[in-house]
Amino acid sequence: MGGGRPLRAAAVVGDEADGREDHGRRDQQEQDHEGHGSNHAPIVILPRVAEKPVFVDFLPWLVQAVGMETVAVIVQDGAEPFGLGTLVEVWGEPYHPEDDNPVFDFRVCTPRPGVVRGRSDYNLVVERGLEAIEDADLVCLSPKYDFLAHDPVVLEALRAADARGATIYAHCSGVFEIGAAGLLDGRECTTHWRYTDRLAGTYPEAKVCPDVLYCHDGNILTGAGAAAGIDASLHLMRDHFGARTAATTARRIVVPPHRDGGQAQFIANAVPDCDAETLGPLLQWIVENLGEDLGVETLARHNHMSARTFARRFRAETGTTPHAWVTRQRVQAAEELLERTDHSIDWIADEVGFGNAATLRHHFARVRGLSPQQYRRRFAG
Repeated sequence: MGGGRPLRAAAVVGDEADGREDHGRRDQQEQDHEGHGSNHAPIVILPRVAEKPVFVDFLPWLVQAVGMETVAVIVQDGAEPFGLGTLVEVWGEPYHPEDDNPVFDFRVCTPRPGVVRGRSDYNLVVERGLEAIEDADLVCLSPKYDFLAHDPVVLEALRAADARGATIYAHCSGVFEIGAAGLLDGRECTTHWRYTDRLAGTYPEAKVCPDVLYCHDGNILTGAGAAAGIDASLHLMRDHFGARTAATTARRIVVPPHRDGGQAQFIANAVPDCDAETLGPLLQWIVENLGEDLGVETLARHNHMSARTFARRFRAETGTTPHAWVTRQRVQAAEELLERTDHSIDWIADEVGFGNAATLRHHFARVRGLSPQQYRRRFAG
């Protein structure tokens, strides 16, 4: 992540494009939002220098081969406790031997060290100044109450971080600070659903995506409100350390390991409006039977509904289409098999329900931004 090297490119490289032309319009329409927070701009994997390892095995893992070591969080007066807490939970935990997850050089800083007023009857004492972000690989903006008041010192620090290639992450109202720094022009971004219209009006050159959980465009990651901050952080951890590490982190926090970035911020009906059971049991069955025929007609029959009613109910309860949800589960299962086994791509494609390697490559590249082979080289333990 650090060092100013680009993580994304505008074109797919290698075998990422295999099989893309053979899929129809409906598949594309149902995946319209899948790219948000899911590396919809593909990743170029850069070679390691002389193929040397980048960590030693007699220390707790401070970094894996993807080059993220230092995470700095900027807090300011009016700091929102939950927003800061989500960042600490994902990035600031010490080493846990039972997890063997990476440990980061985690720093909390502020423009003027000392007492930082909190939002909810508490204050923080922050000893670090903004010099703490000068070499940070990931710079995070913790949300604050007065999100339209911008400190020029913070804006300049963000511009400097962007110029050297650091990843900058803000969720909820923190995205307004990135906009004030001039870093949202031409980029896809999001914020809490209450503020999306204001964000679009304030920064008309930004490509605001209302409702989605998070957007990742180049080195800028933006998330929606509250708990979506965890989703965005886990997405970034998955992006750099693989599905196993992100899932282990999620398990420690006791949250689901993945909600796709394109999922709606809220859903129409958390529970159906009739006496029928929630789709929860069906979703669990799908995850346990990914190799089966999981088309809408089949799933509708399984749940004793018409296809149209089922599709409507599914979107109401999950915020996405059956096809998009099933595809994402299959990709996620493929990620784990690529990390944990040495089975062939064809075997994995059949095991998770894609049927053949070309179809797996097609969907995997669209969701993850790289091919299964590249993913395996990058994340296999």
